[in-house]
Amino acid sequence: MAPPRNVVKIAVQKSGAIPQLIQLDQAKPLATVLKEVCDAWNVTDSERYALKFADGHKRYITENNRMEIKNGSILCLSTAPDLEAQQLLGGLQSTSREGCYQALINLVPLASDMTFAQEVISRDGLQRLSTVIEDGDDLGEMLALGLRAFLELMEHGVVSWETLSIPFVRKVVSYVNMNLMDASVQPLALRLLESVTLSSPALGQLVKSEVPLDRLLVHLQVMNQQLQTKAMALLTALLQGASTAERKHMLDYLWQRNLRQFIYKNIIHSAAPVGDEMAHHLYVLQALTLGLLEPRMRTPLDPYSQEQREQLQALRQAAFEPEGESLGTGLSADRRRSLCVREFRKLGFSNSNPAQDLERVPPGLLALDNMLYFSRHAPSAYSRFVLENSSREDKHECPFAQSSIQLTVLLCELLHVGEPCSETAQDFSPMFFSQDHSFHELFCVAIQLLNKTWKEMRATREDFDKVMQVVREQLARTLALKPTSLELFRTKVNALTYGEVLRLRQTERLHQEGTLAPPILELREKLKPELMGLIRQQRLLRLCEGMLFRKISSRRRQDKLWFCCLSPNHKVLQYGDVEEGANPPTLESLPEQLPVADIRALLMGKDCPHVREKGSGKQNKDLYELAFSISYDHGEEEAYLNFIAPSKRDFYLWTDGLSALLGSTMGSEQTRLDLEQLLTMETKLRLLELENVPIPEQPPPVPPPPTNFNFCYDFSIIEP
Repeated sequence: MAPPRNVVKIAVQKSGAIPQLIQLDQAKPLATVLKEVCDAWNVTDSERYALKFADGHKRYITENNRMEIKNGSILCLSTAPDLEAQQLLGGLQSTSREGCYQALINLVPLASDMTFAQEVISRDGLQRLSTVIEDGDDLGEMLALGLRAFLELMEHGVVSWETLSIPFVRKVVSYVNMNLMDASVQPLALRLLESVTLSSPALGQLVKSEVPLDRLLVHLQVMNQQLQTKAMALLTALLQGASTAERKHMLDYLWQRNLRQFIYKNIIHSAAPVGDEMAHHLYVLQALTLGLLEPRMRTPLDPYSQEQREQLQALRQAAFEPEGESLGTGLSADRRRSLCVREFRKLGFSNSNPAQDLERVPPGLLALDNMLYFSRHAPSAYSRFVLENSSREDKHECPFAQSSIQLTVLLCELLHVGEPCSETAQDFSPMFFSQDHSFHELFCVAIQLLNKTWKEMRATREDFDKVMQVVREQLARTLALKPTSLELFRTKVNALTYGEVLRLRQTERLHQEGTLAPPILELREKLKPELMGLIRQQRLLRLCEGMLFRKISSRRRQDKLWFCCLSPNHKVLQYGDVEEGANPPTLESLPEQLPVADIRALLMGKDCPHVREKGSGKQNKDLYELAFSISYDHGEEEAYLNFIAPSKRDFYLWTDGLSALLGSTMGSEQTRLDLEQLLTMETKLRLLELENVPIPEQPPPVPPPPTNFNFCYDFSIIEP
C-alpha cells in the first residue's frame, strides 16, 4: 500500500551513530519529529539540536522549508542554529588568534543559510564581524574570512547597507587603497564597497571621495581577473551614482589616463576570454559614456546663439569657400544673403533658415556636432560629398544635411543613446573602445556609406526613406557582427552593398516563405504533427542537458550562479548553486529536487513574482523578456522556482521545454521559426522529384463513374 501523500521516506545521519531510516510525516510538528529522532539515539535535550540537509548547502530544516524534503532525502542531526550562532560569536571574541580564526572558518559556510544568518544578526553578529574587520591586525586570510562572512550575511537583505557606520566603510576603503595587500582581500573589499555605493547614496559619496580613480586604475591593470572585475564593478557603480556633470568629469579623466586603450588591449584582447560579469560592466561603461551625448541630442538649435550660428557658417564655408577667400567679396548684403541661402540649400537643408532643420529633437545639436566633426576630421571626404551632390541633377542629389540629421537619429537608436542601463545585458561593442570619439567616427563612416548606397540605388529625393531603411539594415547587420575596430567595421559595412542586402533579403524570404498552393499547404499540415514531435523531443533534451542561470536580486546584479536540469526520465527537475567558472555539476551532485508532478503552472514575463517585486521601470524591460517561473505545491501553499534566462533564445528553449513537459502548447517565436524551417526543408525534400513540374492550384477533376462495375471482383465468393 502506498504511503500517504504527506509522508516521505528519508534517512537521518548522526556522527558516530548508525543512520536511521524513517517515514517523515509532514503534518507532524518539526519539534516532535526531532524528539523522536533524538530518542531513537538516546540523545537528551532535543531542543539543543536541529535537522539539516546532509548534502548541497546543508541548510537547516524549518517549518518554512520542510516541504522541500522529498523521498530519498538525507538529513543529519546537528547543533541548533541559535546555539551554533552563540558558540561561533563567542569564538570571535576569543583573545586567541586561533580561536577567532577557527570561528570564522566555521562561520563562512553557515552564513549563506537564512535561518542561521537571522540568529547571528539578532545577536549583534554583524557588529562583532565589523570589529574583527576594523580592529584586526591580520591583513591576510583572517581578514578575507571576516569580509566574506560579512558579505554573506548582508546578502540576505535583513539589514540595510545604509546602516553601516562611516568608520567601518573608511576602514574597508583603506584596504582597497593599500599597496601591499593579500590577493584574496581586495576583491572582497571592492565587492563590499560596490554594494554600499549601489544601495546608499550618502555612503556612496563617501566611497567616491575616499577611493581615488587612480587607485581603481591600478587594480584594473593587474593580471588578477577577479580583482579586475571587482574594480570595474566599483567603477561603474560610482559612475552610475554620479550626476551627469560629475560623470562627464570622471570619464574625461579616465580617458585621459588611457583607460580606454587599456581595456581595448588588455581586457578585450587578452588571452583569457571576457567573463560574463566583466562583459556586463563594459556594457554599462559604454552605455554611460554614450549617455553623455543625450543632453546634446535633446537640445534644439538656438537661432539666437551666436556660437551656433558661427558653427553653421563654418559648415558652409568648409564646403564652398576655399581657404583664405571670403563670401561674395564686393557683393551687396542682399546678394551675399541670397548666395548664402543657396549654398545652405546645396548643403541639403530643407529650409532657407538651416536653424529650423535642427530644431527637431532628437537629434538636436548632436546632428550639428556630427556634421562639424566630419567637416573638420575628414575635410576631403566632406567636400567631395557636398560638391559631388550639388553638381548632380536636382532629382538625384543626396542631401547632406537632411541625411546627417536622420542618420544621427538612426545611430542613437542602434546604440541606445539615452536609454537606461540594463541590469543584465552584456552586449558591449569592442569597436567602441578602439576610438576616442567612437560615435562621431562611426558617423563619418556611416555618412559615406549612405552616399555610396544612394548612388547604388540611383535614388531620388522621393526615395530618401527607402535609402535610410537600407542603411539601417547595413549598419545593424554589421554592428551585430561585433567588429573589433573601426577599420574592420568600415571594411565589412562597405562590403555589404545594396545588391548584397537585396540578396540577403531574398534568401531570408525564401527561407521564411513557402508556396501557397493548396496541395503544398495540405502536405505541410500533414507534416506538422511529426515535426512538432521532433521539436518537443529537442526541447526536452535541452532541459536534460541543463543550464547555468544567474541569481538576480532587487538590489543589484548578482554574480552567483545556479544550475538546473531535467532528469533523464523527465520526472524531476534538479537544481543547486554552483561556483563561477566551475564545470557543470553532475545530476547526482545537485541537492534540490522538484517533481514534475508537483508543478502547477509556468509563468512568464510580468506574471513572474521575482519581476513583479522589481517594479515597472524601463530598466527592467529586459527582465520581463527573459523571466519565467514555475509555480509548484509546497505543502498547503504555492511556491515558485524563478529563472532569468541568459538570452532570448535560451528563454524560448526552456519555456517550450517546460510547456511540453506539462502537456501545454509550445507557442514561442523560436518554435514557430524552427517549425517553419523544418517544414520548408521537408517539403523541398518531398518535392525534389517534381522540380520544374507545375503544381495545379486545384486537384484534377474526378472522372464520372463507369456505366457498369462488372470488372469488380467479388471476394465473398469462395472458389472451390
